[in-house]
Amino acid sequence: MKTIVFSLGGSMIVPDRVNVDYLKSFRGMVLDYTKENRVVIVCGGGKTCRNYQTALGEITEATNEQKDWLGIKATHLNGELVRMMFGDDAYDHVIIDPTEKISTNKRIIIAAGWKPGFSTDMDAVVLAKQYEAEKVLNVSNIDYVYDKDPNVFEDAAKFHKLSWDEYLDIIGRDWKPGMNSPFDPVASKEAKDNGIKAIIIGKDLKNLENCINDKEFEGTLLY
Repeated sequence: MKTIVFSLGGSMIVPDRVNVDYLKSFRGMVLDYTKENRVVIVCGGGKTCRNYQTALGEITEATNEQKDWLGIKATHLNGELVRMMFGDDAYDHVIIDPTEKISTNKRIIIAAGWKPGFSTDMDAVVLAKQYEAEKVLNVSNIDYVYDKDPNVFEDAAKFHKLSWDEYLDIIGRDWKPGMNSPFDPVASKEAKDNGIKAIIIGKDLKNLENCINDKEFEGTLLY
């Protein structure tokens, strides 16, 4: 049985309001795939996380650790939503410690934020290692890694493949709470050390379906 780990961005779950239509379609794709395979879905905090972190910073001089914990709690809420939408097909609680050893015949496992110092991308890498998945699929509103922000620069160039070192040269190697990068730098270093690949892929579900079924797809491979 093959295992795929998704790092499902909060921007896919709650861009502004809960993304009901997207989640319905994503649910159907996962249920179909898990007829023969296993899926681990790590839920991010996205805009909900950043809104709360920004608000806290405006109210008081919050530490980075406090901001991280606030973001983690946002991922727990998103994780519960995703777990419940799969009903009895999913493991019965959201994993918030990716090192936790669980025994289940359920083919859908939902996880969320763990502890300060990194994003849920790190949880996805740790779970990929535990479940012997060779790659993490990072699903968000970013369809490729670019050399600079494509929303600002018209000449931004996209990459189809990057080594982990090449990628870290682009985004930097330090973590900041609420950091909005395709794949967080701490998780990137962990993936590099453990020989785990990541795929940065956008919200198009047909493209995502092609990817999980080893067909041609649009996105960036990090290796």
